[in-house]
Amino acid sequence: MRPAVTPPSDRAAWLKGPAFECSVKPPAQQRPWRLVLLGPPGVGKGTQAQLLAAQFGACHLSTGDVFRTAKRMESCQATAAMSEALALMRAGKLVSDELVMAMVAERSGCLHCAGGFILDGFPRTLQQAIDFDKLLASENIVLDAVIDYELSLDATIARAAGRLTCPNCHAVYHTVSKPPQKSVGMCDQCGGKLKQRDDDRPEVACIRMRQYTAVTEPLTAYYQQRGVLVPISADASPEEVFADTCRALAARRA
Repeated sequence: MRPAVTPPSDRAAWLKGPAFECSVKPPAQQRPWRLVLLGPPGVGKGTQAQLLAAQFGACHLSTGDVFRTAKRMESCQATAAMSEALALMRAGKLVSDELVMAMVAERSGCLHCAGGFILDGFPRTLQQAIDFDKLLASENIVLDAVIDYELSLDATIARAAGRLTCPNCHAVYHTVSKPPQKSVGMCDQCGGKLKQRDDDRPEVACIRMRQYTAVTEPLTAYYQQRGVLVPISADASPEEVFADTCRALAARRA
């Protein structure tokens, strides 16, 4: 199954701060999809988020992209939450749930995107999920589904080892399953030089997988109890996983 062709949003308000306005407006829909994507590092959430965003005209919102953009671009808005989070990251310290939540709350306008949203990388903990539900309720927004992409430890490590990311536009590739089509090692979208992130090295991926499992078990149980969790096997090609995801979402609205 191939996604519909929809111009991608530049996500300016999400990446640079609430004072910025996106120049590309996603199409308005009668019932936009508002989704959260879960899954271990290397499972392919970024790829699925891009495919789903193209299919539904939704805005792909990644908290990781926000931090990476803020660290390398002077044009980003230095809000109180972002400034404090970046100071902690530069000191090698963890960003608290409260700070991550404050950063998302600053961008609450993005949650009202006419095309809907696909949240990738947030919430990561049970407390973040609870606080996010409170934010959604205060904004009169209903979460449609939480897609939980499932993959074994061995398969996750293999995926991570071949993953390449564009540092400019954040497009994700894989040396085997999704290599760049135009030029080896170069991004198809912007021509940037693809790199392997440090946390995609096998030894790091193994540690991250164990940490993810320990932290997210309560998170998935929480969404299961709320009746919004949709488990999807990620042990297939990106196209097959995407097709399974679309079928599962269609069944929820049938």
